[in-house]
Amino acid sequence: MKFPLKFPFLLLALLMSMPTPPASADETAPAPVPAPVPPVARKVEKVLTLHGEARSDPYAWLRDKPNPEVAAYLEAENAYTAAVMKPAEAFQDALYAELLGHVKETDLSVPYREGEWLYYFRTEKGKQYRIYCRKKFPDGPEQVTLDLNELAKGQKFMALGRYVVSDDGNLLAYSTDSTGFRQFTLFIKDLRANALWPERIAQTTSAAWAADNMTLLYAVEDAAKRPYRVYRHRLLESQTADVLVYEEKDERFSVRIGRTRSRAWLVLSADSHTTSEARVLKADTPAGAFTVVAPREQEHEYEVDHRGDLFYIRTNSGGRNFRLVTAPVTAPGRANWKEIVPHRADVMLEDTDLFANHLVLHERANGLPRLTVRNLATQASHAMSFPEPLYAVFSETNRVFGTNVFRYGYQSLVTPSSVFDYDMDAKTSKLLKELEVPGYDRSLYASDRLWATASDGTKIPISIVWRAKLSDGRRRTLKDGPFPMLLGGYGSYGVVIPDTFNANRLPLLDRGVVVAFAHIRGGAEMGKKWHDDGKMLKKKNTFTDFIASAEFLVGEKIAAKDRLVISGGSAGGLLMGAVTNMRPDLFHAVVARVPFVDVLNTMSDPTLPLTVGEYEEWGNPAKKDEYDYIKTYSPYDNLRKGAYPAMLVVTSFNDSQVFYHEPAKYVARLRTLKTDANPLLLKTNMAAGHGGASGRYDFLRETAFEWGFVLGQFGFAK
Repeated sequence: MKFPLKFPFLLLALLMSMPTPPASADETAPAPVPAPVPPVARKVEKVLTLHGEARSDPYAWLRDKPNPEVAAYLEAENAYTAAVMKPAEAFQDALYAELLGHVKETDLSVPYREGEWLYYFRTEKGKQYRIYCRKKFPDGPEQVTLDLNELAKGQKFMALGRYVVSDDGNLLAYSTDSTGFRQFTLFIKDLRANALWPERIAQTTSAAWAADNMTLLYAVEDAAKRPYRVYRHRLLESQTADVLVYEEKDERFSVRIGRTRSRAWLVLSADSHTTSEARVLKADTPAGAFTVVAPREQEHEYEVDHRGDLFYIRTNSGGRNFRLVTAPVTAPGRANWKEIVPHRADVMLEDTDLFANHLVLHERANGLPRLTVRNLATQASHAMSFPEPLYAVFSETNRVFGTNVFRYGYQSLVTPSSVFDYDMDAKTSKLLKELEVPGYDRSLYASDRLWATASDGTKIPISIVWRAKLSDGRRRTLKDGPFPMLLGGYGSYGVVIPDTFNANRLPLLDRGVVVAFAHIRGGAEMGKKWHDDGKMLKKKNTFTDFIASAEFLVGEKIAAKDRLVISGGSAGGLLMGAVTNMRPDLFHAVVARVPFVDVLNTMSDPTLPLTVGEYEEWGNPAKKDEYDYIKTYSPYDNLRKGAYPAMLVVTSFNDSQVFYHEPAKYVARLRTLKTDANPLLLKTNMAAGHGGASGRYDFLRETAFEWGFVLGQFGFAK
């Protein structure tokens, strides 16, 4: 249905953007500037009935994206937000300059080896995007393979998806999205001639080259943005001749195509949130038939890699925290699996890196990551050591199979991102590069890990960072609180919030704000069970864990309610909405980015992207018990009349993961229920997607706006 009443919103947006008329000469004093008035979304009665229960959704019309009244309403909200924040514009400009001052604008990444080439990217001052390059090993002249700044000309958004080079180094398969909807088109570039080939393959996700340098396998999305088919394409042939290799019929599953580091095998995986199935094919016979490694079984997840005559398989068949087995490439079924790393109840095997002579285990224990290296010839193992008690460590790009050098990234809440090469035989690390952060002195800052206690007795880890050394030389500890605090959280999909460095936090830390992250259930900081205990019919543990963390910080006098701001995005935005409904008295202000706040309606609509696949994370409202449970916490459905904290809600018009209409509906309904005078702001980027602005300078502008709001809530004006 189309709604014609767009003009009130357009008029309101225009009026809010007009300057205040100057006082006339005969006036003795300027007239007071009236306070901005928020737009009011009109109600269109819509009743939804499920399980015999009727629910009113008067703002459902905001889902109609082509309707011009929808964009007009969002622009009116943007104008209102701009008017409310106008007194802080100079502060936001200062924050932007401060953020930019911590960026080395012209910089170079650490090159990685692939075939005969070294690949890297660089940035140039004044340019929004990366420039991807390569040079012949060891030190040939530079060749630009892809300049995203050129691709972005005439576009409001630009994102790179795939970047995959053929074995002979001659062809680049890359994909781009120019809307923010995460809908990528695949191109083939001849790197010898610096020219595009005719291929234009829409709605692609993963892609992998076969060993013949002329065959490309790629996955495409269906109408709900689910990667569901894998095709085989011969270069320079019409796409209509592409061969359908695999189609996934189960809507819970998504498919992806990849290649082992050994380059010997193609791996086609079909995964749901709880179950996996992998197929393998020799990379030098791309026209052959894929072989199933192990037929899917509900709740069995596994991943496949290759070395010699064995597949290495990370599997949860022997326990939730995964173990590692091998299987002959000639007979990879479960009957032939041989365990080489057992399941451990207190150690999560998160991932593996397999090389010709070594194996690197990515593990997590007691809330922290660790790396264990095994020599596959001697079977001797050793743990890598790291200098700080709280840190993040992960693989960097490792494209060489026959090497004894493992490249990894290391950082912490106070140590900038660093890239190391680790000699797996000599057991030594070599620093290749630490991110240069102008104006940053790590000795001024400190971090710690605290533990809150949930209502059921579970211990919840909290990571915390603050500026410890003041300008007068005094040092602060957490006992010197309470401090203004920004507390973040996520707690979904088994995603870990890593203890990483972010220079964008410095404007907060340097003004005395303490930044903390609650590692609540629903993530995987404490293993797979941590995820299990924060999803489906246990989802509310996520919210009560966060509340317990906030109460602990207040009780320990590290934070105070009147200076506690909470922040989260996407599923973390759901967290923000749920805990604000549950305990609006506990938080002074809330920042919710692209928040998943209309859970019951979204999960009841299988036509929306991600919905069916996420039944195994949130539940399926078509099932009465799951409907009843979701209804108890869905933020949009649990808004009630009363006082709420100050709120900034940020979304993007082209978001394909959490559609703009969820936060728009949430704000519209909350405006009719809140009884306080605290600001409620909705800011929509009309030309971006789930991650906000794509250009690095534009992103810093968005950050400066958010920090302007947060610091304003703390009472800072400069």
